[in-house]
Amino acid sequence: MRTTLTRALVATAGLGLAVVAPVATATSAQALPAVMISKVFYDSPGADRGGNASLNAEYVVLKNTTRSARSLTGYTLRDKVGHTYRFPTFTLKAGASVTIRTGKGTATQKNRYFGSGWYVWNNTGDTAILKNASGKTVDTCTFKGTRKGYTSC
Repeated sequence: MRTTLTRALVATAGLGLAVVAPVATATSAQALPAVMISKVFYDSPGADRGGNASLNAEYVVLKNTTRSARSLTGYTLRDKVGHTYRFPTFTLKAGASVTIRTGKGTATQKNRYFGSGWYVWNNTGDTAILKNASGKTVDTCTFKGTRKGYTSC
């Protein structure tokens, strides 16, 4: 392969043609944290009256971007004023996502709950902050409110 490529470069150089070879660079996929905030749905449909169904329509999705399971035990998800969800013993499977909903519900592998009686994420804009069990920030997602009511991070 190397010989063929070298011959092609020499042949095209003799014709005055430029050859652009791919350059190895860090891609955005390589820069992703192992667990990242992938989406924030900050404005649940309808009027904000605080019903549990409305509260649970407000949520954050975390994604494991790796090929191995990741323990989220002790991780926290919070907004910029300090509303905090702390993960109990929990492992996120390779490539899987988990949704953290604002209201109350029964925790599963796919859905977790803040247990809040009121909205966490501000419709006009906010910052979702994911920290590991040591308190180090793993990922953040800052958004400004839009008519669609959600943001992909």
